[in-house]
Amino acid sequence: MANTHDSGDLRCDVLVVGSGGGALTGAYGAAARGLDTLVIEKSDYFGGTTAYSGAGLWLPGNQAQARGGLEDSADLARVYFRAVVGDTTPHALQDAYLDHAGETVAFLEDNAHVRFEYRPFPDYFAAPGRFDAGRAVFPVDLPLPEEPHELLTAVRPPVWAQRLGLPVPEGPLTDGRALIGRLLLALESTGRGRTLRNTALTRLVTEDGRITGAEAVHDGRTRRIRARRGVLLAAGGFEADTELRRSWQGLPGADWTMGAPGGNTGDALLAAVEAGAATALLDQAWWCPSLRFPDGSAAFTLGLHGGIFVDGSGRRFANESLPYDRMGRRMLAAEAGTTPGDPVWWIFDGRFGDEPPGITVVPADRETFTEAGLWHTSDTLDGLAARTGLDPAALDATVRTFNRYAADGTDADFHRGEDPYDLFFARGQGPNPCLIPIENGPYHAVQIVLGDLGTKGGVRTDTHARVLREDGTPLPGLYAAGNTTASVSGPAYPGPGAPIGSAMVFAHLAAAHLAQQQQ
Repeated sequence: MANTHDSGDLRCDVLVVGSGGGALTGAYGAAARGLDTLVIEKSDYFGGTTAYSGAGLWLPGNQAQARGGLEDSADLARVYFRAVVGDTTPHALQDAYLDHAGETVAFLEDNAHVRFEYRPFPDYFAAPGRFDAGRAVFPVDLPLPEEPHELLTAVRPPVWAQRLGLPVPEGPLTDGRALIGRLLLALESTGRGRTLRNTALTRLVTEDGRITGAEAVHDGRTRRIRARRGVLLAAGGFEADTELRRSWQGLPGADWTMGAPGGNTGDALLAAVEAGAATALLDQAWWCPSLRFPDGSAAFTLGLHGGIFVDGSGRRFANESLPYDRMGRRMLAAEAGTTPGDPVWWIFDGRFGDEPPGITVVPADRETFTEAGLWHTSDTLDGLAARTGLDPAALDATVRTFNRYAADGTDADFHRGEDPYDLFFARGQGPNPCLIPIENGPYHAVQIVLGDLGTKGGVRTDTHARVLREDGTPLPGLYAAGNTTASVSGPAYPGPGAPIGSAMVFAHLAAAHLAQQQQ
């Protein structure tokens, strides 16, 4: 399945735009059903933002859960999903996701290259039907062959390696890279899949009201691609496009996204809109608190086990142990950390050494961050306030109150430590392991801003993943999944792996529907 380099127009049954978890699920689904399938990827790497992820997949009622001893079903998940998402998206769309999640896992695991396993990771909301230990499954690590494999060597590096310019680690592919590697091998095994990297979609081709292919730029020249059955758009969102984010989301720019570089500029979405697609949820993203880096970027931060977040007033504004999207939404509501001039400060004390007390997907170098004014240290809280520009009296009062809560074991303001998700990452030894007092200098303040894992607004789709017009009718020949679409979860993030899991299910449904179409 080498990259295609022949001249002239290209032909296939199904064209898939993108190469993340949703795109490759759809590509494999089409190829496994006997369709000649071409995957085009804008960047030099396969995997998109999926390759950066931990690859938890929220796919209720699947056989990997059963192997792990977890009893789940679409109906159990439906109770929870309805309670969290409500009427913000069509119930028929929600049901399509939930009712076909287990089927998607079974279909993929029919290929010997694909294997999942259940691991605990709590659902994100205290709502009826919640699983406190979670219901997510993960790809099993993928050992690399002794000889380099063309497809596997082109899987996007881990986020920390790519961001810091470090070598790709040796050993098996893990997490999101394992998912991408396994899906690429599955696609290759069909004998009907082709891939073309460094190929950017520029427009969709319409004939007699039907999408029949696309135009894309590869190596500086425009290629016309005819897709006999149809086109599946699964190329991420518009998180890396500054103007679109300003226009649709009212944010100052696109520097703080975790979207993989080289893509996620809304190309597929804009092409679909030009072809007549309706859109929804354009103001939404999969939000997350993020560590701001000296180069202006930011890196996803989760799993806090120490410290507090304060806004520009020096006061706490939320439970710092909230699931990341919920914390991001609290930042939005508080207008804290949404612009460079109003950062959130992560305050913690010297007991944690030179590492912030949480999980940052790209490690922070204290010396470099200090030089950039993104990490301040002082032997006293007053000194820390002076360095950060916070009101010293307010910061002192905030820390004193928090320390009292730590001693009592109850966060009277924000209830930190009362939810299974909070406790999942806890490391403290006191009456509430999520509340560790801030009392031992030196004191630290690290800058936190509002980041995201990608946008989640895009084209509207139906239960077959067909792209819809404004009047609700499908655009013949055009399908979409993942962050190119308006998410089935609306403004909510129900649990770990909902973005990739829903992308995979709807791409699976798209492939099944494409296989039924006439050429």
